[in-house]
Amino acid sequence: MYLCGMETPVYATFETEFRVRPDDIDMFHHVHNSKYFDYVLAARYDQMERCYGMAIEKFMERGYGWVVRTAHVDYKRALTMGDYFTVKTGIESIDEKGCRVSFVITNKATRKVCCDGWFDYVMIDMQTGRGAKIPADIVEHYMI
Repeated sequence: MYLCGMETPVYATFETEFRVRPDDIDMFHHVHNSKYFDYVLAARYDQMERCYGMAIEKFMERGYGWVVRTAHVDYKRALTMGDYFTVKTGIESIDEKGCRVSFVITNKATRKVCCDGWFDYVMIDMQTGRGAKIPADIVEHYMI
């Protein structure tokens, strides 16, 4: 869908809520930086099925998968043991072979952003492991 005659498509954003678990904590008593990647990937997995109605298994049935090509995370504040937080993600752009998904992780109690950034995903052909062109019906499915 294009809004107000703009040529740039607009995509939906969705949220998933999590709680910091004991195994997320590092020796400095806050969430280890690598866990933020896990949170975003877990949120996308949830949102693909629950919000978009197209779970990763649907891609796999068609012989496709998604891999991370590039990730950028801007850490702002730490999450600590027991914190509840939301992961808001949305497709920023889609091209022929991939998409950019932006995200924001927010502490529910303080309503402050803990980190934000983006992931560049590439669609792959599961048989060859090589990049694949994203089918038009998939692109259409992700538009609002």
